[in-house]
Amino acid sequence: MSEGLPKVSVAVLDRVLLHLKDHEGQADRYVVGPELTRPGIAEACAQHPPNVSRAMRTLLKDEMVEEHTRTIRGEERRQKTWQLSEQGHEKANERTEELGQIKILLRGSEGELLEVNAKEAAGRLEADISLLQVLLHAQHEGVLTYGDIRFGRIQKSDDDLPAPGRLTPMTGAHATYNNHPPETRPVHGRETEIADLQSWFEQRKPCAVVHGIAGIGKSTLVAHWLQQLIEQEPHLSVCWYPCQPWDRSLGLATSLLHRFGIDESHDPYNLIETLPLSPGGKIDVDAWRRRLLTYLTDARTIRERFKNEAGGPPPYWLIVLDDVHHMEDQAKDLLGALLQIATKAPLRLLFISRTTLKVYDRRDVHTREVVREFPIAGLSLEETTAWLKDLNNASDLKANEVHAATGGHPLALELLELYGQPTHGDWLRFLDEEILTSLPPEEQDLLATLALAEKPMPWKTLAKAVGWQGNPPENLVKHGLLIELDEGMWLHEALKERLLREVGAKQDERKASLGN
Repeated sequence: MSEGLPKVSVAVLDRVLLHLKDHEGQADRYVVGPELTRPGIAEACAQHPPNVSRAMRTLLKDEMVEEHTRTIRGEERRQKTWQLSEQGHEKANERTEELGQIKILLRGSEGELLEVNAKEAAGRLEADISLLQVLLHAQHEGVLTYGDIRFGRIQKSDDDLPAPGRLTPMTGAHATYNNHPPETRPVHGRETEIADLQSWFEQRKPCAVVHGIAGIGKSTLVAHWLQQLIEQEPHLSVCWYPCQPWDRSLGLATSLLHRFGIDESHDPYNLIETLPLSPGGKIDVDAWRRRLLTYLTDARTIRERFKNEAGGPPPYWLIVLDDVHHMEDQAKDLLGALLQIATKAPLRLLFISRTTLKVYDRRDVHTREVVREFPIAGLSLEETTAWLKDLNNASDLKANEVHAATGGHPLALELLELYGQPTHGDWLRFLDEEILTSLPPEEQDLLATLALAEKPMPWKTLAKAVGWQGNPPENLVKHGLLIELDEGMWLHEALKERLLREVGAKQDERKASLGN
């Protein structure tokens, strides 16, 4: 017991640092509370506003705080606010540690007078008050009393509850992917493509990329092949993840960890720690890669995790990322890490995309044999003929005419099956919405001009006709809309019929540029 009241005195600068540290959660936000304004700081620190301004000038000079003008919650007028700088954060932590050691007096729940460190006072009082509030009460009143109404309601701490605004790891991950392929339409033809996929699977290469233009049947083909494969290997461990335009690295990484059997009750390599627990946080891709690789190559841990599953632990996982082009830019690092893991762990990757991807080197395809690319084109004339023969209401159109008008595109043939027209309005609308309208005007003009040609054109001739400077447009080549043949440049047959429907002066200019 102290013989006299402990002397407590907190400098103005220390008060401001402690207050801003208590509200670091609002740093860098567009809309903040009034606690970061001059009146809010003055009220919390028991100072007149002019004294707060003087303190802020000193802190700004010492680079302890940053000054911003922000929107204040509940106010129409933007106001000046302050937040801790990186240097100020370190200083605030240092002062918090020192001031927390100050001895103060309080009366506990039994009425006994206790002398404790200031940082322990809130727990003893069972009150939700900050270190700054404890010190200010001690400075002005001497003794803090358990149950004082100014400290708010009495509440016992519960360490099991997560902090407000935090996320529970892995929540909802099971709903973001499937462990079996989706139901698909009947597949016509594609025997060669199915055989190629089966060959890739049997050779146990790390990665395959199935790419082609929109609606060409990439996902349908892979799902059909995978369904047949599961019938042969019922215990194959599959993760079919449909990528969306809004997907980010964090969502994909969380879903994959869930599929690999990681949860809060089984995380031997602390993989969940690599995931940010605050909304909008960034994943530590390097730590995620290293720990996941260690986990997947630990045979004993995998056996223990899946010993009660049907078929026991999987020999390897097959991860199918459908429409991965949606998230290539946002998740490039994570996709590259996955590919690196697949070269060393029992993991196989199958990417379905409208384009080839930039997450791997061209040497991975041609020399290292890490990645196999499967470009998917329209159905052949023979496959189109076989499909037309199977129609209930056989069309009067000849197979070669249908193939010339549609390029063997499966969607066009399905609409032919439904409506009896090879170039139905829905098909033309699909080409417009999914392909043509997203192209820049100069690229549309290049394709429309090439559609008027009767045979492939050398690039120099085509470029001169449309006034194009430089190499062929990478975007068109990458998406398979513009095709480089030995004879010259050609366009995807599915677009030719659509582009030839254009009329008017612009079309006449294109014909004139070709000498037609």
